[in-house]
Formats: sequence, C-alpha cells, structure tokens
Amino acid sequence: MSFQQGLSGLNAAAKNLDVIGNNVANSNTIGFKGSQAQFADVFANSLTGATGSAVGIGTSLSAVRALFGQGNINVSANPLDLAINGQGFFRVSANGTASYTRSGQFQLDKDGYIITANGSRLTGFAAGASGTVVTASPTDLQISRSDIPPVATAAAVVNVSLDSRSTAMPAAKFNLNDPSTYHSATSMSVYDSLGNAHTLSLYFLKTASNAWSVFGANDGVQIGATSTTPLGTLKFDSAGAIDTTATSLPFNISTAVATGATTPLAFTLDFAGSTQFGSSYGVNALNQDGSTSGRLSGFAIGSGGIVLGRYTNGETRAQGQIVLGNFPNPQGL
Repeated sequence: MSFQQGLSGLNAAAKNLDVIGNNVANSNTIGFKGSQAQFADVFANSLTGATGSAVGIGTSLSAVRALFGQGNINVSANPLDLAINGQGFFRVSANGTASYTRSGQFQLDKDGYIITANGSRLTGFAAGASGTVVTASPTDLQISRSDIPPVATAAAVVNVSLDSRSTAMPAAKFNLNDPSTYHSATSMSVYDSLGNAHTLSLYFLKTASNAWSVFGANDGVQIGATSTTPLGTLKFDSAGAIDTTATSLPFNISTAVATGATTPLAFTLDFAGSTQFGSSYGVNALNQDGSTSGRLSGFAIGSGGIVLGRYTNGETRAQGQIVLGNFPNPQGL
C-alpha cells in the first residue's frame, strides 16, 4: 500500500510539472491565463466512518484552475493590438456564435471587419452616419472606408485685439484694395455645401472713439449692399471689452458662391472675447465649424473602446465602440 501512496505522489508531481510546463510554453501567448494545480488528500472509504487514526492512501489532482489576475500590458505599433485593463473579455462572433477572449491581437479583413487570427469578428456598438455611437445590440465592428461628406460653415468666431491708439477715419473712405483706408485685417477659410473653401477677409476700421466698423470680402469680392456698407460695428467699453449693450452680435453674413453649391452661403460671425487695448493689433483665434469632404487616413482605438477614424480634412469621427463581456464566475467558463 505504501508503494501506491508514493506512486500517487509521483503522478501528482508529474501532473504539476505538466501544468507548469504549459504555463512556461505559453509565456509569450497574448491573453493566456496561467493555471495552478490543486491537490487533494485521498482516504479509503470505511463502512464505520473515518477515525482519528486513519491514514491517507495518497494524493490526487483535484482541479486545474486558471489564474485570472491582470497581466502585463505591452506597447505595440499596431493600432489593433488591444489590452483590457481589469476584468472582462473581448466579445467575438463566428457565424453568429459568440465567444470570449482576453487576446487583443486583431487585424482587418478585406471587408474592413476587425477580426482575430482565426477569423472571428470583434463585436461592439455601431456608429451612425454622424459618428454617434448607437448603444443597441452588439454587432460586428467594421471600419468604413467611405468619405465623410463636407459640412457648410454655419458659424464662425473671430477673436482679435484692436489697437485703441489708432486714429479714427470715416467709413466712407474704405477701399479693400487700399490698405491706407483701414487699420488692420485678417482672413480665414469658410466652406460651402460642396466643401469648397472660400477666403473670408475681414477689415477693421476705427470710425470713432471705441467704435470699429468691420468690412468683409469673399474671395476678394466685398460683401455688402454698397462698398461703404460694413458687416457690422464693434463698440468697446472703457475697460477694452466689447460693449454688449451697444453691439449686436453675432453678425449675419450672406455671400454668393458660384461653385454649384447652395447659394448664398449664410453663416453667423461672432467676435466674442475680442478686445481693444493700447497695444498692437493681434489675432488670437479664428474658428469656424465647416469642413471639406474627408477620406479615411487612419484610425485609433481610445481607452474607452471608441474606434475613431481620422480623415484627411482633419476631422475625427467615431466608427463604433468595443463591447466587453464579463462574468460573475470566470472560473466557471
């Protein structure tokens, strides 16, 4: 009997080495969870029940448990190499059958689906045409290679600092082709409904103490009913800030375009934050909400699982969000 007890110990040790060997063999397997051998004492059955002097008859391997602790996270140059920080599993689908994995090595197939090495598709929430993630049922995530449409400018914001030391002159003298008839100028791009860029030029002319007329031109053609019609007037208080009681903002701009796009191009022009101080003229910010069409130039996946497409027009747009699965008892999988 003692020979059988010793032999059971050798068998248990061999199985423990099998578990250790499997852990070592998979040390470079991404998403692999190491295992631990668990052993149990073995006693012979007795009709009269166990006694305090009972001697065991050896040991046995009772279970091999996976260790679900957090592994190391390594940096990779592949934007589709993902890692889960904490609990959870990637949910993948193969012909409609869902399965779960901790391995985050993904790639794109010819149709733009994010897949594992064996072809299972990563699932998550899809995004609508505007880039809004729709949190409905998980679906196969696909990187769309379609261009995003242009967006016509609807609002523009200009932040400038005008020089209060400038000498006032009558607005009737303004001539966009004569720099001596205005004090300062700047320009920015705005976009029509087809994504064509137009140059909006702005000219600032001081007409009285703390009062400035703002003239504009689209692609070199002055905007306004007459050559002396400004887009609007900016009035400042004694502290150099815009006097909101005497200035009507934003300005409403309407200018004709001849590109086949919707005409006129209409948008609002705000000067929020602009100032007038006793210092040289400067442009602090030029912003507008339009854009030309964009072609997919790359993509990235953020810490929240959002798949962001990068486009040639400088825009980013969500293409979906990865969904993780979790289980109350991972050992039961």
